[in-house]
Amino acid sequence: MRRTIVLLSASLLALTACTSKNDGTPSASANTSSQSSSSSSPAEVPGPGVPKVETPIEITHFKQAPCDALTAPQVTELLGSGIVPKPEVKGEAGPQCRWDSSRVSQAGIGVIFTSVDNRGITRVYEAQGKEYKFFKPLASVDGYPVAAYDAAGDRTSYGNCTIALGTSDNQTVDIDVTLSEENVTKKKDPCLAARDVATMVLGNLRGAK
Repeated sequence: MRRTIVLLSASLLALTACTSKNDGTPSASANTSSQSSSSSSPAEVPGPGVPKVETPIEITHFKQAPCDALTAPQVTELLGSGIVPKPEVKGEAGPQCRWDSSRVSQAGIGVIFTSVDNRGITRVYEAQGKEYKFFKPLASVDGYPVAAYDAAGDRTSYGNCTIALGTSDNQTVDIDVTLSEENVTKKKDPCLAARDVATMVLGNLRGAK
């Protein structure tokens, strides 16, 4: 049975959100400014109050093949059949992949392996109330920290949420989800939907050989 997330939409790339061509998503420049304003060395992560990643995950393969973040069956489960992945290995904010449904209004998912800096999810925590007007820590996924953020403010009522999943103290995978109009009407929580996608992505990252 298909999940309710099946109705996702097009605002992606958290950091592509940070490179994003989608309205309202964070921009690479915002994250770049975060980088320049954070002159601290990577050795100082995680920062104060930031959850530590106890078991780092090697994600080199996925930086070369970002669309491997989700399997074809998973994409079908989330968005329906016939979805063509759109990779951008040399994205400004990092390698990324996007999946958009042409049959479900607004539905789409984006994943980006961020390369803006080496501060991991500390970057997101440090930018709350500054570059990111919206910031909300979410329940971790199997011990890996998760936080929602958005430079444009809280857009969850419009069905959009971008989250950062810490895969090490120095690295995040950012996931953007936009719900279909139907799920927006039903007041589904896009951040919970994004976290569900993160659970799938994490399983694929850890299962890679």
